[in-house]
Amino acid sequence: MRILLIEDEPAICEQLSRVLSADGFRLEVAEDGEKGRYLGLEYTFDVAIIDLGLPKVTGLELIKEFREAGKTFPILVLTARSDWKTKVEALNLGADDYLVKPFQTEELQARLQALIRRSAGFSSSEMQVGGLCLDTKTQQVTMNERVLDLTAYEYKILEYMMLHSTEVITKTALIDYLYDQDFDRDSNVIEVFMARLRKKLDPAGELKIIETLRGRGYQFNLDDLS
Repeated sequence: MRILLIEDEPAICEQLSRVLSADGFRLEVAEDGEKGRYLGLEYTFDVAIIDLGLPKVTGLELIKEFREAGKTFPILVLTARSDWKTKVEALNLGADDYLVKPFQTEELQARLQALIRRSAGFSSSEMQVGGLCLDTKTQQVTMNERVLDLTAYEYKILEYMMLHSTEVITKTALIDYLYDQDFDRDSNVIEVFMARLRKKLDPAGELKIIETLRGRGYQFNLDDLS
């Protein structure tokens, strides 16, 4: 899961980078609005955390520009301002949630998870697509009530696919989700993970739960998941 953090306070950047990386998120950090604008418009993210009081370009301006550019990732606003007018303005421009500084990291973590689930159409920690169920809190995955023994990478791939269950998922998107930019980005590794996942989801090999769309990527076969 890729997060764009646009925040000019080094202490907050360091704290959130440490905590969210431990949660399995990948962070791109921008210390001012200009860099944040570039990253948000040029790259793909699952959620953005934006401080309102940024140098060069304000957080409100960024929210407006992202939404006008068609960016649909959820936006969590951070700000030292607690007045209701600022909150209403941010929400009207397209922000999804609002957190006033100082805040508890546990609350930010919970709000992030809720935003990500809601953006994918889920309202609780349990995501379900047909007979496939994944609990982001316990990280338990079941297929027709059968518990699956997954590696960390297999779990992350399945989580990403469930968050985008009706979409075609490219190899590039999966590699970006799984690895840092300096990792040896070999798409053949994804094929190996997919082969393992297919076997664990359907040991008998009777179904095509994950389909390969040649030249495009991977997609759930919702008929075989139902």
